[in-house]
Amino acid sequence: MINTTFYLRRLHSICGLLALGGMLMEHIFTNSMALGGSAVFNAALETMELIPKPIFLGIEVGLIAVPFLFHGIYGIYIALQAKNNTGSYGYARNWQFLLQRCTAWYLLVFLIWHVGYLRIFTKGISGTPISYELVQSYISNPIIFVLYIIAMFAAIFHFCNGITTFCMTWGIAKGPRIQCVIDKLCMLMALALCLVTVAYMGSYLL
Repeated sequence: MINTTFYLRRLHSICGLLALGGMLMEHIFTNSMALGGSAVFNAALETMELIPKPIFLGIEVGLIAVPFLFHGIYGIYIALQAKNNTGSYGYARNWQFLLQRCTAWYLLVFLIWHVGYLRIFTKGISGTPISYELVQSYISNPIIFVLYIIAMFAAIFHFCNGITTFCMTWGIAKGPRIQCVIDKLCMLMALALCLVTVAYMGSYLL
C-alpha cells in the first residue's frame, strides 16, 4: 500500500524549500539593491524585465505560484492537526515548531494582500511598473512598514527553520548532534538575512 501522507509531506517540504526559498532570496537580493539608491534598484528591476514575458510568467506560475499554493494548502492541513506542547515541554525545538505554524498563518494572510495589491492590482491591472519610488511610497505608511518587516522576519524564520525540518524529513540529518548543528547554522543565517532586511528597509526611509 502506498503511504500517501509520507510522500505528500515530502512534497510539501521540498515545495516550501524551493518556492519560498527562491522567492525569499530573490526578494531580499533585489530589495538590497535599494542600499545603492534608486538608480541601482531600478536598474536591477529593469534587468529582470528583460526576461521574455512568457518565460517570466511560466517561472512565476510553474516554479513559484503552484508549488507555493500546494505548500500553503497542505500546510494549513498540517497546522490544523498540530498539537503544540510548549506549555508542558519548553524545549527550543518545541518553540520553533510553534513559531513555524504561527509564521505560516501570518504569511498566508500577508502574501494574499501583498501579492494581490502590488503584483496583481498595481502592476497587472493598473499597469504601473514597480520602482524604487513606488516601493518607497508603499512602505512610507508606518502600519505597512511594520506589517512588512514582520512578514519578512516571519518568512526568513519559516524558511531557515524549514531547512532544518527538511534535513530531518529527508533523512539528511539523522542524529540529534547533526540536527543541532544544522539548526544553529540555519538560525545564524536567519539572523544575517534579518539584518540585511533591516538595512534595506531603513534605506527606503532616508
